[in-house]
Amino acid sequence: MHEKRRHKRKEALKRYATVGLFLLPYLTLFFIFFIYPLFFGIYISFFRYNVLDPQTSVFVGFDNFKLATSGLMVGSVKVTYYANMFWGSLKNTLLFVAISVPLLIIIPLFIAVLIDIQPRFYKVFRVIFFLPTILSISAVGIIFKWQFDTQYGLVNGLINIFGGESIAWLNSQPYAWMAIIVTTVWWTIGTNTVILGAGLKEVDKQMYEAAEIDGAKYSRIIWSIALPSIKNQLFIVIFTTIIASFNIYGQPALLTGGGPAALGDVAAGTPGTTSVVMMVIRGLLTGVNRQPGLAAAMALVFAMFILIFSLGQTIYNKYREKH
Repeated sequence: MHEKRRHKRKEALKRYATVGLFLLPYLTLFFIFFIYPLFFGIYISFFRYNVLDPQTSVFVGFDNFKLATSGLMVGSVKVTYYANMFWGSLKNTLLFVAISVPLLIIIPLFIAVLIDIQPRFYKVFRVIFFLPTILSISAVGIIFKWQFDTQYGLVNGLINIFGGESIAWLNSQPYAWMAIIVTTVWWTIGTNTVILGAGLKEVDKQMYEAAEIDGAKYSRIIWSIALPSIKNQLFIVIFTTIIASFNIYGQPALLTGGGPAALGDVAAGTPGTTSVVMMVIRGLLTGVNRQPGLAAAMALVFAMFILIFSLGQTIYNKYREKH
């Protein structure tokens, strides 16, 4: 009996050792590129951190958080520059999220429904829609910067052919945001299309046929049968799209550089009309007057904002499922 137990322990240890061996590379990378940076960022957020000479860093407590979100009294002067930059860029980020997320859900869903009908060459269309996702943001940014160029861009060329006047797409509003959103949709809809298409493929088509026999229109079939059947895929798509949209950086950085300039006092920290939070944080990390501690504090506040938003969405979805 004792030998049998010992043999079972050895077998269990072998299984755990094998699993641990396969997990080790992932856990190592996860620790190096996520856990360590996370705790290091929390640590330096409480310091006026000096990258070149960390020993000279000064502990400032929660001053970086106050400076980032509400301003800080320095003597008799209230410093609001960084708070204005943070809240202004957050407003721009929320604007992008509010516009882009519905488009990045509705358009892929529409394409997935069309592909699910399996028209002629539907496999080719599926590949075409997915292809842009394999491109880097640098390549996508260069491509669309030329397409929206005021003098030589394809978009203005087509407008001129039909008798319209050229538009300064990247240097005026609301056209700058339109260019960024079009670029984002073109670049990213492929992933959501594939996920939603995979969900629709698993829906029992006999339910479609029964609904058609009962006289239901195709739009009603999609709304009442298809969408409820892929609610898990929809939740994943909505969740990941919101997170990705909050973390936008490459598109405005490459297309507009955060501009065009906003109306207001630039000296007071009014950001460009397409400056997003990640651009402000990166500027504080790599700029001439870099402030890593302040950048870390902004990143943590921004992360908490996204976390609260994500938790709220999750709670709301669970509430809807129960009711």
